[in-house]
Amino acid sequence: MPIGLGLHFIIAIFFAVHAVRNGQERYWLFILFMFPILGSLVYAFAIWLPEARRSRGGQRLARSVRAKLDPGRELREAEQAFGYTATIDNRLRLASALVEAGRHGEAVRHYREALTGVHADDPHLHVGLARALFADGQAAQARDVLDTLIARHPDFRSPEGHLLYARATAASGDRARAREEFDVLVGYFPGLEARTHYAEALAGWGERDAARRVADEAMQHARQLPAYARRANAEWLARLRKLDDAPVAGTATTE
Repeated sequence: MPIGLGLHFIIAIFFAVHAVRNGQERYWLFILFMFPILGSLVYAFAIWLPEARRSRGGQRLARSVRAKLDPGRELREAEQAFGYTATIDNRLRLASALVEAGRHGEAVRHYREALTGVHADDPHLHVGLARALFADGQAAQARDVLDTLIARHPDFRSPEGHLLYARATAASGDRARAREEFDVLVGYFPGLEARTHYAEALAGWGERDAARRVADEAMQHARQLPAYARRANAEWLARLRKLDDAPVAGTATTE
């Protein structure tokens, strides 16, 4: 198989896995493999790029670059854009920027106002609302939003939403369910974020030995990562190292 053609099929496989994990219609699989070049381009622009832009990971990457160059710029520009044209995309951009700026109550209001009309059942908006509620200290309400989302869209898949659900469940006091969710998460969630929150939750419950086991497994996993991946997970590595010195009392962190 020519190298170029092989690369096109690898890209098609990547998008096919994304389609299955995110509950997309199965006809996308036919399009991707019958037309690996054109199909991948169509899927990328129709599904993958818009979803990446709305996802927490995609938004975080864009924000982190802008924040290093000009802290506060994203919020200023989001407020200006929404003030000029109150579109759904501008509202969502503003809501996300408000969460990052710590103005969680305002973000909650914008997400609730966005969940109307044709967007009333948008699963990504529900994840955004739950994130804002959780950041605002309303863990139980965040879990309720995600429970409703799960009931309405059982095939919807969002690693960020799943992690948020586990954290909200832990913070709302349902330890047994939180363990189940975290045990699944650490098996597939990229990087060390899920493992870190799991270890912190266990430490917050006073289960120091279990927290150390999760942290040790995370550190072993980190040693197998390439250098650039360890740099990308620097925040989580630092938090894992602090667990040994942290007091047993308290609850899982919310940020």
